[in-house]
Amino acid sequence: MNDSRPTILITGISGNLGVRLLPRLSEYRIIGVDLSLVPGRPDIELYPLDLGRESSCVKLVQVLRETNAEAVVHLAFVTEPLRTAVIDREHIWQINVAGTARVMEAISEVNRNGGNVRKFIYPSSVAVYGAETNQTTNEDTPLSARPLKQANHKTETDGVVRMRAGSMGKCNTYLLRSPTYAGATVESYLLNAIRGHALAIGNMEKKTRSRQKPLLSYLPAGEWSPQKLVQFLHVDDMARLITWLLRRTAPDESELLTLNVAGSGSPLSISQCAEIAQMRIRQLPSKWVCTKITTMLCNRGVLSVPPDALSYLTGSQTTSTQKLRELLGSDYEKVIQYSTEAALRDSFAKTEAAEAACGN
Repeated sequence: MNDSRPTILITGISGNLGVRLLPRLSEYRIIGVDLSLVPGRPDIELYPLDLGRESSCVKLVQVLRETNAEAVVHLAFVTEPLRTAVIDREHIWQINVAGTARVMEAISEVNRNGGNVRKFIYPSSVAVYGAETNQTTNEDTPLSARPLKQANHKTETDGVVRMRAGSMGKCNTYLLRSPTYAGATVESYLLNAIRGHALAIGNMEKKTRSRQKPLLSYLPAGEWSPQKLVQFLHVDDMARLITWLLRRTAPDESELLTLNVAGSGSPLSISQCAEIAQMRIRQLPSKWVCTKITTMLCNRGVLSVPPDALSYLTGSQTTSTQKLRELLGSDYEKVIQYSTEAALRDSFAKTEAAEAACGN
């Protein structure tokens, strides 16, 4: 029997955000583009395309046409090479930056020839504004990401999306810039640095996760202050926002809508994060010492925290979400259900509880 539901194509569907998003999309037929299977979802129609290869664009055009997809949610992005086993720098760039261009080119080609892809949703990052912002950023703040490779790729990809948005016919583009995701199911080196085990891998990771005592986190003296501010976004809130945008009636004319997205309420200071994590902080003499130690541990496979990430671990970032509030209106509290503090606290909850709540 033919599936009469509207079709959505999701790249990177097997990642954490994709898995959290899927239970909310029962009214849609889902097409996945990923090299990995979706955990617990053998029913998903999956196309194993490597977006890091030029040939993927032609294949995407074919998939979009055959499935008559009405929307594309582009989640494919390599953030942590060691965990994804994608360690070739050039191939990472091909996936992150060129891959995004290929997805958008495929949409353009399909729509030029009678297709009906009306929405393209891409989660970006507030890292594009830089590691240290002296004031609260908004969507018009100049981009100045450096030196973290992930942030540079997000900035390049952000530019690709803005440049190509107008070439996709009547497709509406949603560019969502968020801080670090939080939640019990989220794994990232920044979040785990706050958790206290800094994403050690292998046997070292198991040992640090099993410890009951607070762990030490080492940060450079001088450039770091316990009062520097950070924000988080619960991964389920991003999933709810994407769902809301998919259900939103698309304007007749295509639009590029850039939105900063973060947890509600006030940002947290580094010292507040440490208190929530029950983590002690010890300062090393300088950033140079901190970088040397991080580089050594990373090279030995003990840590997956790249030395370039130190600027983002010690920087102060806050962003305004006023534009998002205005768009969501009375739905704001239904979509953004976690404050920055609540999102971080949930990151220390048991994964089982978070999975049971998926879809709420």
